[in-house]
Amino acid sequence: MDTHAFASLAHVRILLVPVGSIPQSLFEKYAAEIRSFDSIRLGDIPADAKDEKARFMPSPLSTGHLHLSFPTHPPPLSHSPLTLFRPSHFPLAVIGIASCSQDESLASLHSQFNDSLLDAFPAGGIFPLARNCFVFETEGSATSLNTGDNMPGLVVLPSMMGNKRLYIGTLLADLCSHILGEFGVVVQVLESPLGNEHLNSTTLPVLPPLSDIPPPLNSDAKGDALPPILTHNSQPEVSKNFKISPAPSMKRNSSSGPYFRQSALSVQAPRKRMSTIGTASSHGRLYKVLGDFFLLAGRIEDSVIWYTEALQLFKNSHDPIWHASALEGIATASIIESWSAGHGLHNSTAATKEPWSDVSEKLHQATALYFKPPTVDGESIHSLLAYLYACCVLRHASLLFSVWSAKGWGPLAFTTMLQPGPKPYLPPTLSYTESDSWLNLERLSSISGISRTSISSVLASLHGPWLLHLGFRERIAILEATASIYACLGYKRKEAYILREVLGCIMDLMVCGREEDGATTSSIPTTAGLGLHNFNPTPGSGYGPTVGVRLSESSDGNVSILILLKYVCKVLGINLDAVQLAPSDTDSTVAEDMSASILKYDNEAVEEHHEPYGWPELQVGVVREAIAVAEALPDFPAVAQFALSSLRTLQSVLLPADQYHLYSTSMRAFTTARRRGDTRAIEYWSGRPVISIALSPLPLLRLPIEKSASALRAVSSDVAPLLQGATDPFLYNPRKQGIAKGKAIVVQNETLEFVVILQNPYVFDLDLQSISLSTSGVPFDSQPTRVTIPANSIHELIISGRATDIGSLVIRGCRVQAPGGTAREYILPLFTTEEEERLSRNRSSLACETGRIKYTGLDSFPWTRAIKRQSKQVDASSRSSFRFLECKVVPEQPLLRIRRTTVTHGAVMLYDGETSTIRITLENVSNLPIDFVRLAFEDSTILPAQQLLSEGTLSVFETYETEYDLIHRPVFTWDKEEARPISPGQSLTLTLTCFGKVGCTNGTVHISYSLSNGAGTEDSDVFYTRQLSYPLMVTVYNMLECSGMDILPFPSHYHLQDHESCNRRSRRKQLSVDDGTEWCLFSIDVRNMYGSPFDVTFERIQEGAPSATSGATIPPGSMSRIVIPIKKIILSDEELLKPIPTLSDRQFVVASSKLSTEETRRQRELFWYREALFNCVKGKWHETGGTRSGELSLRQQRMTLPMLETFRQGAARVQMKLCAEESENVTTSNGRYFPKPNEFVYLTTQVTNLTALSLIFTLDLDLGPLDCVIHEGVLSDLGIGRLESGESKEVVTAICFLANGRFDISAHVRAFDAPHLDGRAAKGQLTAIVEGEM
Repeated sequence: MDTHAFASLAHVRILLVPVGSIPQSLFEKYAAEIRSFDSIRLGDIPADAKDEKARFMPSPLSTGHLHLSFPTHPPPLSHSPLTLFRPSHFPLAVIGIASCSQDESLASLHSQFNDSLLDAFPAGGIFPLARNCFVFETEGSATSLNTGDNMPGLVVLPSMMGNKRLYIGTLLADLCSHILGEFGVVVQVLESPLGNEHLNSTTLPVLPPLSDIPPPLNSDAKGDALPPILTHNSQPEVSKNFKISPAPSMKRNSSSGPYFRQSALSVQAPRKRMSTIGTASSHGRLYKVLGDFFLLAGRIEDSVIWYTEALQLFKNSHDPIWHASALEGIATASIIESWSAGHGLHNSTAATKEPWSDVSEKLHQATALYFKPPTVDGESIHSLLAYLYACCVLRHASLLFSVWSAKGWGPLAFTTMLQPGPKPYLPPTLSYTESDSWLNLERLSSISGISRTSISSVLASLHGPWLLHLGFRERIAILEATASIYACLGYKRKEAYILREVLGCIMDLMVCGREEDGATTSSIPTTAGLGLHNFNPTPGSGYGPTVGVRLSESSDGNVSILILLKYVCKVLGINLDAVQLAPSDTDSTVAEDMSASILKYDNEAVEEHHEPYGWPELQVGVVREAIAVAEALPDFPAVAQFALSSLRTLQSVLLPADQYHLYSTSMRAFTTARRRGDTRAIEYWSGRPVISIALSPLPLLRLPIEKSASALRAVSSDVAPLLQGATDPFLYNPRKQGIAKGKAIVVQNETLEFVVILQNPYVFDLDLQSISLSTSGVPFDSQPTRVTIPANSIHELIISGRATDIGSLVIRGCRVQAPGGTAREYILPLFTTEEEERLSRNRSSLACETGRIKYTGLDSFPWTRAIKRQSKQVDASSRSSFRFLECKVVPEQPLLRIRRTTVTHGAVMLYDGETSTIRITLENVSNLPIDFVRLAFEDSTILPAQQLLSEGTLSVFETYETEYDLIHRPVFTWDKEEARPISPGQSLTLTLTCFGKVGCTNGTVHISYSLSNGAGTEDSDVFYTRQLSYPLMVTVYNMLECSGMDILPFPSHYHLQDHESCNRRSRRKQLSVDDGTEWCLFSIDVRNMYGSPFDVTFERIQEGAPSATSGATIPPGSMSRIVIPIKKIILSDEELLKPIPTLSDRQFVVASSKLSTEETRRQRELFWYREALFNCVKGKWHETGGTRSGELSLRQQRMTLPMLETFRQGAARVQMKLCAEESENVTTSNGRYFPKPNEFVYLTTQVTNLTALSLIFTLDLDLGPLDCVIHEGVLSDLGIGRLESGESKEVVTAICFLANGRFDISAHVRAFDAPHLDGRAAKGQLTAIVEGEM
């Protein structure tokens, strides 16, 4: 294919053809050696001084070059009219390349070479002017190398030749010498009157065979015969400082230098060109042909002279085509002259004018002349005129492009313009990686002074309806060159537009070729064998129309066409490689690298948020063209690939009908490809079909739960585990189970069900041939499932399987396979908080980039922007946030069921505080034994209490009571000693205790069991249990209510009376104590809110005091007060300094309000004395006349400060008595004293230190009424002195009662200088009744 180099008019084309059975690799090797000679110095060409052949021969001292080009394809026969118009377009010589072999002789090679020339060139044509056949000897060849005299033009190159390159250069120089000699022969014919008339006969004349043109009758005639032209090498002396400028004006028939002979050729006045032979014609065309030959001969100065002369004649004649060609020739000569003069380094040009401007102007004029050619009747040369116009435009664009790409006028620009290679030359400025960036392209424009727009505007004039006149080959070559320049300029969309037309031309050629094949099929003779393409059924053979005959189709070149097609679509924003083709034997079961999987997942996650690119209507139309091209090749896997890629990338802009058409087309293409034996498959195409994967929850009776191995050890203490700081006391705590949720635990060899949510965004039903889970870790036995997803819907699929080993089972995602395709893995990480934040950041980054960052050119493609973003992402962060659905596979577990219970209808009815028993029988229905059984319980009172505790709004007292109620008053309990192993098929009966608690409406018994010593549990710190739950409905009746708790001082005068009844006396006897100062009275009001009477009893259990009870029968709706004496107590300071404990696993309890030190101390005293009170007083009830009984709780009662002062024993004990004189006691009765009036008695106050400390005490006495009493000394702040622990001391005070009546005497004892004992003042009281005569 012609590369359309700028200097192609100066290239001597030498056609390289393979001869014989030379392999292509050898041909390319030898052709490369020959092509290494892209130019030959004129001084190296041997001169032939014989007559007319010496005209174009160079002198031995010539400094120019002969530029060579070595094509491998001859021009089409339709270009024959350009033989004289453009000789540089045709091969001037032919070199056959052959290799010696044992099968072919030199004579055979010579004969084949001559035959190939007859096929390539028309008979009677001028070209080629010379021919040679180079036979390269290969190692081991036994062929004789003797050519003899019978094989002219055949040259053998021995393999042992040392400097083969030098020999090839010599042969090429001889060949060029022969070409230049033949130039003279052709010109001699054209100089004759008949030859000149042939040259001017038509727009594009064709010279008949030289042998058919008779020589002139009188060679010396001077009439109409043209005078001879120069026949020597002496040429006009041209200034060495030749500049690129218009051709110098020269006088006709005058000398231009001292060595220039007077030319006999006179330029005649232009005459009207006739279409007949024999009329005198203008010499303009002849001068132009001379210019072409001198240009090809490397004699640039001579070519410029003749081009100038031709242009002078064309200005006055109407011959625009030849005029334009002369302008092209002189423009080319100007460039080569500049190159020869020093590669543009020493040329001086005007500061205001670019050095290439004159050449550009000439080419612009030539383009204008080609655009409006004259209309000649009877000539069908439109295709050639269009081709010449296109070549001129390309030459003009190539000039500007060469200067632009070379950063201005210089050696690199000349190299680009003169490059004669078989492939277009790409300068270094455009051949590195980032050369197509906008910055680099604009830098070239700024440096060179030529903008990309100006080059593009020149190329734009090339495209038009005149291209339709070109043949397919010429049109493809012109469009390819145009697209190449657009690509280098960075105009990718214009390049794609041109390449679409290239594809159209290629497909037209393919269709025409098939039609020709089909037309000639019947003429192909039949051959033996199984060649169906030659099968012609004969009548009566029985094959008839039922036999389908498919011709063998060649796929050569299909790959290149598809690559070109994909490139065009990609430039327009259509990624036809979005769905890849793969061999059918591709192993799709191997998991991808995690980084690659994460990258694909991220791209697909933000794919729907991509900014749309391109013109949807244009993209849909181009997709239709691409599918039509693939069908025409035909390449049915590519048809399916293009259709499915379009469905994937353009789904948002495709109409429903287009979607259905593309899908049905792909399915038909797959079917056809399979039928034709094509084993290629296509990857899954419909985007991410999997939305979510979740493990279907196991039934509660089969759900394994992980437990610590410490649960297997027996508890050695009855204290609640919470008080020991251990784990949750409840074996089953749903609240904590929710918090500690992690890996799902499944059982080995048991069926697991995974719920897979699939989506189909298309308008057709999506058929999935296979879908299965993609797992890692332990083996997972599962069968792929076939499913059809309805159109535009979400579909739920259940995939089941079994984990066959213990360990970790990771669900990476799903493997999906469509019909006729390969399976693809789609990973699906868990939607954790970290993953949600990561995806949110990616979406935010994409949204921010969409509004703030603008991409230009091909960087605006969605896939290009995605690659640029991926380079900024950190794989470590993505990898750290990725978590898959993971299951922990544990060893096989036994299975238990509840066989029977003693509960009717699952309901229990109790009184508040009542205790009942329940019996449950369990049966092992598995093949594994059970060696661990543990019960846990749940009721409706637990969760509200735990919520209150978690909120932290309760006071310290309320927190303790709530925790106490949870731990010490559970609804259900059981005896752990009843647990024992259960063999397969055996049963076990357990007894539960149910306690009635107000507010409990339901409860659940959770039976945890396991094979703790089974296989796979050795040396493990955990084991796994299953739970069997038994729900119960609980009804608790609140029939008794306690209120009004109080603690009162014990009366000192309380004694039995003789006249009281027995019942009253018995009750009073219960209240009698030895010393009333050490006792107090506990009272409580109990109300019956139920419809039946209850017997209520309170029992005193106090250390140092006998047990006592006090009770009453309380009728329905009534209230009774129950009183029982209790002994005062004193708690040590160590006990009182303890903080209020918490029974939960929290480390501390934060008070809701800040208290002072004194308030905190008082609060602790109230708490600890209240606990001591509840430890010594217990309440019980019994149904009157029934068998039901229970306990009566006092935990709702509060203790007040007066109650505390009464219940707490003082720091000292105070005992008071009255004595008469001489130690005679005063008369007493029922604890009262009866002294006489007006007589002195002695009040003796004994104080005993009850603390463990040595303290100083003071005494205050109170006598009332004081006006009727005379006393000795003072009554307040009486010093007792220091008393050791347990020491006693008496204080005697003389008093006299002055009146009859009742006198109350009290004593208050306080510890001196002991602030912490201020609240523990001891009190004593005495009552005196004075009666007698005054």
